[in-house]
Parts: sequence; structure tokens; C-alpha cells
Amino acid sequence: MLRSLLPLGVALLGATSVLAVDPPSCSLDKKCPEEAPCCSQYNQCGVGAFCLGGCDPRMSFSIDSCVPAPVCKDKTYKMDSLDRYKHISEYLGDSSKVDWVGQGEPLLYNGHTLLTMPPKSVGTVLATTTYMWYGNVKARIKSSRGAGVVTAFILFGDVKDEIDFEWVGVDLNTVQTNYYFQGITDYGNTGNLTVDDSYNKFHDYEIQWTPDEIRWLVDGKVGRVKKRSETWNATSQQWNFPQTPSRVQISIWPGGLETNAKGTIDWAGGKIDWNSDEIKKYGYYFATFGEIKVECWKTDKAPGTNKGISYYYNDISATNNTVVDSNKPTILKSFLGTGTNMNKGDKAQSGSASQSSAVHAIPGGGVVGSGNTPGVDGNGGSGSSGGSGSGSSSGGAASNPGCSSDGFVQNCGQAATDGGDGNNSNNAVRGADRTLGASAFAVIIGIAGLLFL
Repeated sequence: MLRSLLPLGVALLGATSVLAVDPPSCSLDKKCPEEAPCCSQYNQCGVGAFCLGGCDPRMSFSIDSCVPAPVCKDKTYKMDSLDRYKHISEYLGDSSKVDWVGQGEPLLYNGHTLLTMPPKSVGTVLATTTYMWYGNVKARIKSSRGAGVVTAFILFGDVKDEIDFEWVGVDLNTVQTNYYFQGITDYGNTGNLTVDDSYNKFHDYEIQWTPDEIRWLVDGKVGRVKKRSETWNATSQQWNFPQTPSRVQISIWPGGLETNAKGTIDWAGGKIDWNSDEIKKYGYYFATFGEIKVECWKTDKAPGTNKGISYYYNDISATNNTVVDSNKPTILKSFLGTGTNMNKGDKAQSGSASQSSAVHAIPGGGVVGSGNTPGVDGNGGSGSSGGSGSGSSSGGAASNPGCSSDGFVQNCGQAATDGGDGNNSNNAVRGADRTLGASAFAVIIGIAGLLFL
């Protein structure tokens, strides 16, 4: 993987029509400011959703700016329903009620979940709400196909530890495997496995991850093994081996987007054809996901425990000996909250529903402040809407605050599906993320935190 998509991510996020000013950027050398303390997976700073899944404590204002992450739970996801899926703008950290968060357009078909990528979009990504600190995860998958179309099934940690399966749509007989420690590029980490027609045939793909090794399996057969003992870095005096709590993430993303770097496009098999037979027939590219099963690592002693409620870090070195299995809470009261003030915006607390200035709360779109406070369930308030408050959207088509006047918008202006009248306060944010210029969520997550193979 090449670490070269930060400019792309910033460019796409900066093109959003729902925000007047880009969020502050963050890195290991430039931490977030106190007023926007959480460094999201996209290396930008804010509050609310910025502080949940993907928040990097190493780049945030303080190590406790990020909200603690829900611990691992053994679970089988049938993927035959979207009842326990929420858009990122609707989730405040309660993993007991939500299994998957994401962005884009997941659909149901014949008892399976399709991740779709319509023309001129950046695809779809889903991530589990709980984290896995070692263990096994197995997924039944049919990949997408087509030049420039990439499917991903990965483990991805907040400090950018990563273990991958990825499929490039021009080679349906190969699945690529990869791993990274804290996002450090190493071209020797890749390995290819042979598979029979990944688009038309379901196969079971499995990652077995322990403190000592990673195994990649296809249909129950071990295809690759990487031992921790092989990853010692004498210069840094550490093991360059994934070792911290990670979410399961599945995605389809446009590696062949014409604005991507040439190296990305070449790796993805060429530029995407938005007028292909696949698009003409279905209206989108898609990958199909069947049952996904997570089995947590079984141990009574760290690393890898899951006895408490949440994980957090006690040192910015962010190695497995700095992870704490704790009973700290994981749920924000509103999108004004952070890891150091999780009750901010709670309507039950007098005077807490005000904010002196607007601040970014949803990566890629959504500002709260100046009296705008999203509701406790993530659906209320005008802070994440296209309403008239000072934290509202300043762009989009005049007929609907969730529509952009430039670029493709999928289901632009669609009425709310929760039985409402189409005035759901999240429509502006959700509409924006379907526009090519409005968000890079799926691209950035699909390439695992500003990396690409």
C-alpha cells in the first residue's frame, strides 16, 4: 500500500457543499485543537462522531479525547436485515442497539446485504460497532467486478493497525491479503491467494488473529500465515505487527476513480467505466455479503481480554500493552460530546444545550453549535440538519437541503424512512454523503485510513 491518499481525502471532504469551512487537520505531528479535540479516521478534527469509531488518540488533543471503544462480543451477523444498521450521523455509541454503522447505500437482496456503488459515487462502507482484540472473523462474500472497482473485508484499528482481504474487479481469481502496523507502509506485507470466480461464487474468507500470528483462510484452507516473530523492526525496537482493538469493516470503493493517483488506478485495474454493462443492468456496482461471524480471543490475561465494557489507551505509543479493558462508558449524550465530556448537550442538564461557535460533528458533513444540539438518539436538533440555524447547511439544491447542486446524488431528497414526513434532521448529512464531491468516507475507509495497496 502507498500512503498517498491524504490529499485525495482532504480534497473530497473539502468539496462538500454542506460545510463552509473544512475541519482542522491532524497528524502525529499536529494534534487537534481543544475546541475540536478528536482526530477522526480521516485525519480531521471535530466532536461527536469524530470521537467515536476511528478516533485516533495519538493525534487527538489529549489521549482521552476519544470515546472508549465497545469491547469484543462473540456474534454472528446474518446480513439478511438492515434493522441494526445506522448511518454514521445516527449513532452515538450504543453498541447494544446497533451492530453496524456506515455510509453509502447498503441494500438487501435474496437474504444478503449488497454494498452498492452507483455512478459518480464513492461507494459504501459498513463497520461493526464493537471491536475485536484478537480472535477470528469469517465472512461469506461475492466480490464486485469491473475495472477500478475494489471490494474490501478488513480489520481496522483506531491507531491504524490493519489486516486485509481485498479484491480488484479485473481479477476474479485472486484475493489480495495485507497487514499494517499503525499505518506504516511496507511493500513486503502483501500476499495473493487464488480463488475461483470471486464474483459469481460465494466463498468463505477468514482472518485468524492471535498475539503471535495472523492466518488468512479461504473456504477453510489456510492460504497464508504471518508470524509476529518475523516483524521485528530493529530501528524502532518494536514489532511491526497489528496488535490493537479493531473493527470489522466491509466496503466497495472506486480505486479507479479518475481523480486518484495513477498508481492507485493502475493497481485497481484501470479507470472505472460508469457506463458499463453492470451499471446499465443494475444501476450500480455491488458486492454481496452473507453471514459474518466474530469469535473473540479467549484469554484471562491481557492482551486480548474482553471482560469489561470498553477499551481505551493509557499511552500514545498505542501498542497492545497500553490497551486497557475497562468499564468506562461508550455512549455520548449528543453530537456535542467528546471523550472528556460525554454528557455535553444533554437536554436534562440545564444550560448544556448551547455552544459558543459552530464545530464539526460528523466527518464529511454536519456542524453543531450556536444553540444547535442534536438529540440524544442522534436524530433530533438542527445541528446536523439543513435547517436555518447558524450550524446548518449552506449549500445544496434549493429544493431540498439534502441535495447537492453539483455531482451525482443517489436518492436525493428521499423522504425519511422512519415513518416521518421527510423532515428527518439527518437528511442533509445523509444526502451529502451520496455525492461524489461531498464525502470520501467509503474511499478512505476502504483503503484503510488513507492507504492504498
